[in-house]
Amino acid sequence: MLTDIEIGQSAKLKPIQQIADDLGLQQEDWEPYGHTKAKLSDQIQSKLADRPDGKIILVTSINPTPAGEGKSTVTVGLGQALNKINKKTVIALREPSLGPVMGIKGGAAGGGYSQVLPMEDINLHFTGDLHAITTANNLLSAIIDNHLHRGNALNIDPRRVEWKRVMDMNDRALRQIVVGLGGATQGVPREDGFNISVASEIMAILCLANDIEDLKKRLSEIVVGYTYDETPVRVKDLEVEGALTLVLKDAIKPNLVQTIENTPAIIHGGPFANIAHGCNSIIATKTAAKLGEYVVTEAGFGADLGAEKFLDIKSRAGQFDTDAVVIVATVRALKMHGGLAKDALTDENLDALEAGMANLEKHIETIESFGLPYVVAINKFPTDTDAEVAFIKSWCEAREVDVALADVWAKGGEGGIELAEKIVEKANSATSQLKHVYELEEDLETKIRKVAQNVYGADDIELSSEAKKQIAFYEAQGWGNLPVCMAKTQYSLSDNPSLVGRPKGFTVNVRELRPSIGAGFIVVLTGNMMTMPGLPEKPAALNMDVLEDGKITGLF
Repeated sequence: MLTDIEIGQSAKLKPIQQIADDLGLQQEDWEPYGHTKAKLSDQIQSKLADRPDGKIILVTSINPTPAGEGKSTVTVGLGQALNKINKKTVIALREPSLGPVMGIKGGAAGGGYSQVLPMEDINLHFTGDLHAITTANNLLSAIIDNHLHRGNALNIDPRRVEWKRVMDMNDRALRQIVVGLGGATQGVPREDGFNISVASEIMAILCLANDIEDLKKRLSEIVVGYTYDETPVRVKDLEVEGALTLVLKDAIKPNLVQTIENTPAIIHGGPFANIAHGCNSIIATKTAAKLGEYVVTEAGFGADLGAEKFLDIKSRAGQFDTDAVVIVATVRALKMHGGLAKDALTDENLDALEAGMANLEKHIETIESFGLPYVVAINKFPTDTDAEVAFIKSWCEAREVDVALADVWAKGGEGGIELAEKIVEKANSATSQLKHVYELEEDLETKIRKVAQNVYGADDIELSSEAKKQIAFYEAQGWGNLPVCMAKTQYSLSDNPSLVGRPKGFTVNVRELRPSIGAGFIVVLTGNMMTMPGLPEKPAALNMDVLEDGKITGLF
């Protein structure tokens, strides 16, 4: 069986100009990054403003497991399938982070015959967007420490500098560090730390900004720390928002590529879904909606994280509608949610599958609570038996839930036609009427509790003493009307990754809150969630290599 990278390397790509031409773009609307990649102009939205918007289809899933769900694969396969049934479709995806690529995932560009290409470039440095975000973030860190060193005119408390440095790699050794050591000429000693780049507030801002002026305004509102009398210090106080915007002037432009079947794909931005809001940029999604009749996009991890944030945070910021939702499930993952070990997944086990259906059931209830039409997609794996697939279909049909088999890894768009036809019907049903989990006017504690109870199924929340103080302080600052961005494990509906399936009787523990005022939300850290992941015992990087002829191997 060919690997993903072998399939991708054997594909015949069109020159990127042909993809741009197929979308009706003019030469001034894009600039090439090699033969198969391009940057779209940041002025393209205003140029296309009078065009009608295409239907937006959100792809989400059950809680992921080590067995893999293939949400990105289904997103790509569905986009290809829609084009096969003559629906002009553009795919909108996130950019992968090098941390997960080198760590546990090994790639995030879809798989099999439903990939975005060139997958090697997309999974590695692509067009440099993540490096620009890393540079802008660390420029701000350098400005802060230089300000402290040069007399501290803003009276910043070095113990209350909240802004951390970042790098685009999983490196647990950098979670807590001390900077400024070595004497008076080396700066002011203080505690610091690193986040992974995709957890930077600048990444979230890039993905929630509507244009470059909005980007600059949001950057200016970043709270970097507090003075000795607890007054927030913002980027605009340091007068550096212009320089940060300058570093990001190309990163704000969406990236145009294609799938293995030459379906256009816009890949732009990639905030972590269990730390930030986990969605590609508003600019990319809205541009795709102007260029196609349908947009297929995805939000990270399960509906409890990505979909909730897409609908409660991103769609509010971008002021656009979602027309239909796909909930991806796999036989393998459902069996793991039913208690089966990873090494037993190839064996048919209807009892474990039935037990695991409770996880799918909760995510269905969540999407229904948002008031959106949906289809369950069974992402087919070679080890799935006919009886297991039939069980999921009959379970759905008994509950009047529309379901379709998506055999897009092996068959590409052809394997997703049933799903495409059903989702088109849903997207055009005019039954979509989004209902948010909470209203912005509600207080922060109420918002957190509503997400925990209505989306996760928790009995209640428990706030640490620190979290209680932060809520009171943030609301006194006038930040209480912002959305909440829940930082939670992706593996469970609860904040405990070991509680798979549909846990009952649990409490969500809120450890602390962090303000992302530029992005426009309050981050709520639950359980033991880290903003700088670590590498696994055997990182995916151990299998990667580049050969003498430049061919890349091991990037699955």
